[in-house]
Amino acid sequence: MTRRFLLQNLVAAGAFAQPGGRKTRNVFLVSTDGLRWQEVFRGADPALLNKEQGHVADLPALKASYWRESPTQRRAALMPFLWSAIARNGQLWGNRDLGSDAYVTNGKNFSYPGYNELLTGAPDDRIDSNDKKPNPNINVFEWLHRKPAFRDKVAAFAAWDCLPFILNAPRAGFLVNGGYDPYPAAGNPHLSLLNRVKKETALWDAEPMDAPVYLTALEHLRTKKPRALYISLGETDEWAHEGRYDLYLQAAHRVDTYLKELWETAQSMPEYRDQTTLLVAVDHGRGEGSPAWRSHGAKLAESKYVWFGVMGPDTPPLGERGKAPPVTESQVAASVAALLGEDYLQFRPQAGKPLPDLFR
Repeated sequence: MTRRFLLQNLVAAGAFAQPGGRKTRNVFLVSTDGLRWQEVFRGADPALLNKEQGHVADLPALKASYWRESPTQRRAALMPFLWSAIARNGQLWGNRDLGSDAYVTNGKNFSYPGYNELLTGAPDDRIDSNDKKPNPNINVFEWLHRKPAFRDKVAAFAAWDCLPFILNAPRAGFLVNGGYDPYPAAGNPHLSLLNRVKKETALWDAEPMDAPVYLTALEHLRTKKPRALYISLGETDEWAHEGRYDLYLQAAHRVDTYLKELWETAQSMPEYRDQTTLLVAVDHGRGEGSPAWRSHGAKLAESKYVWFGVMGPDTPPLGERGKAPPVTESQVAASVAALLGEDYLQFRPQAGKPLPDLFR
């Protein structure tokens, strides 16, 4: 048995423990653009389940899928994996009805400032538009990629074509597959097909549908086995801006199925089983009521409120947090690093501290 083969098997088996006996060796961060905390914690909004305010095309079918008598039943119908797995085995922040506030600190409440805060750990007043300008700030994935342990073990997949600029892909140096850019398939017919599907099912100029983005990331996970993976999905925001509450709910439900498949795929692989933590986040919230639910931004103060979820072998299963200290978007970047045994705050002191109670 060669030394390299032995090391590969020791790593796959988790023989190299994290500091303090922690088990997490891999982190997946998944975000879905602008999915409101209201749907996550209350389920389908009765004020929008109609043709007048929600532009619902088939109301009986939508109610059959997502309407239940109580908010707890409705939210479980909308996002069953989130509530059966993450809420049970991990933690969820952001239910304002229970006194758990989660919010962005950038004051702008829209995408580029939100993703910058999420990925770099701090707001930046220079970022005041969604223009495709290279981000001057180094993000946590780029910082990780500079370390030998994560070299060529970092990847990001994004629906929105601005994410490669937010991540500053040319400088970052790791794989960032965003928008309609094809994944370098290199003879993989499955990935070649996904590139074609992404291009030929276009509805919007700035981003494809979520499915080919997610499925490409899943195939990359299976074949390249990254240790730090970021997946950014966008349909929840697109359908909300179009005022289609039915398609917004369906997109949220699909995100939940993707989370389930991603987690189950990881648990089926020796490199990831019981060594992986999943974080879920959003870049901003939305307004409340109609037509405000369709929008977000500084003029809609309530759109600063977001939500987070985390599940993994090192995180205590405290479930849905209530009467908890506020948490912010700026804390996610340091949480990603801390779970991997790294101190992001040494590099970026102004970043938010890791989320509370992240470790057992």
